[in-house]
Amino acid sequence: MISIVRLGSTRAKGEGLRIGTVRRPPRGVPKSEFASRDFYDVWLPALAPSEALVKQALGIDADDTKRWKAFERRYRAEMKVADVSRLLDAFAALSKQTNFSVGCYCENEQRCHRSILRELLIEHGAEVSP
Repeated sequence: MISIVRLGSTRAKGEGLRIGTVRRPPRGVPKSEFASRDFYDVWLPALAPSEALVKQALGIDADDTKRWKAFERRYRAEMKVADVSRLLDAFAALSKQTNFSVGCYCENEQRCHRSILRELLIEHGAEVSP
């Protein structure tokens, strides 16, 4: 089962390995403390939006549905690249065997790529916690 989490939040019991699907490591945190401070155990920026899309997302107001939908279309297009799509397939298969989590730093999941990543994982057949 895959949990979708906010990196830096307290880990849930049984959450398993935490994978950071972010473009950059946490600022001001030594690499040796990423896991102990509940950021992530493994960094996988391949599932993060590109640098350009991150900048775009940061400029979208919470009530700007049109720009958010444009961001979503572009992020989904980036996730269709063969190697990335295979990662989503691998995560879907792993979700049936073990617990792990993926996440980002954003406070509001609804305006974060992880809300779209949740949908993509489900579309690839993953077992994702509600």
